[in-house]
Amino acid sequence: MKGFLFSTLCIATLSISTGCISTSPQTSQANDDNKLTIYSALEEEQISYYMEGFREDSPEVEVEIIMDSHGVIASKLLAEKDNPQADVIWGLSAMNMIQLEEEGALKEYMPKNYNKVGNNFKDLDGNVSWVGMSVPETAIVVNYKELEKLNLPIPIGYEDLIKPEYKGLITMPNPASSGTGYLTVSGLIQMMGEDKAYEYMDSLHKNIANYTHSGSKPAKLAGSGEYPIGITLGYRAVKQMETGEPVQVVFPKEGSGWDLEANALVNKENIKEEAKVFLDWATSDQAMDRYSKDVAVTSIKTQNPVPKGYSKDPFNQLIKEVDLSEASKNRSEVLKTWESKYGSKSESK
Repeated sequence: MKGFLFSTLCIATLSISTGCISTSPQTSQANDDNKLTIYSALEEEQISYYMEGFREDSPEVEVEIIMDSHGVIASKLLAEKDNPQADVIWGLSAMNMIQLEEEGALKEYMPKNYNKVGNNFKDLDGNVSWVGMSVPETAIVVNYKELEKLNLPIPIGYEDLIKPEYKGLITMPNPASSGTGYLTVSGLIQMMGEDKAYEYMDSLHKNIANYTHSGSKPAKLAGSGEYPIGITLGYRAVKQMETGEPVQVVFPKEGSGWDLEANALVNKENIKEEAKVFLDWATSDQAMDRYSKDVAVTSIKTQNPVPKGYSKDPFNQLIKEVDLSEASKNRSEVLKTWESKYGSKSESK
């Protein structure tokens, strides 16, 4: 970390919810020609922890990281396709990556550790455009103190969430604005089949208080007790449990919908060598060691134990039927149907 200054979160001009994290040498003037601009949908605390590893490995590389939700990052990359501003994409949904690849926004690049990455977790086309790093999965976060007050049991799966006693107690993310919401809805469709999944969501809708525009908000609402049950990501629920909030993390007995957090090189005229250095590090054994201390499933297996709070067998917790290409291809139609059926309960933007 010698010669580096790691700044705190700073508000950028992309949107109110966007932030940037910068690393810059103390001793030399910044060289914009070599500075890496990275778009990321990872959480702020993840980026801070993971970047410690990159700074140790490549202290000479100056980095600016622009953060936002998966959908916003993907839309921005498409809007900038003819004049790309980013060099690297880090931790973006593979479903979004597939669309970006089809639109020509990604540049082919195979990082050094590509062959170690499990086949379920990477682009298998001859021209590799993206590689997964970790797996976000659907979880249910429950405020057990609030349910105790209501004399209600803790739900253990999707089947429980449609019981009438939970009416008005549940929030989940809107899949049109949240990657967490879409991986959950897509997982239900691929697990149950389209007709049964919509029948299930019809029943679930009766119990939903509102659909949030943030994937982490249902967990926060559960933690505060405002709505004691939230459908969210395992990572966010586990982090809230670790801070001592009165929540229990439940991984549905039927299985969890999932996606990949993936990395890619942005397709632009001037490809910086530093971008390839970063992508090599982002799938390195050292990076995987850090990821695996934070999340349950990484694209390259490590010897680290599963972090506390996750399923004891996290790989088998994932729904086996998920086809990320199919989920990406069907996204527009699924969102159109979902909005027509359930959008009336979405919170105001």
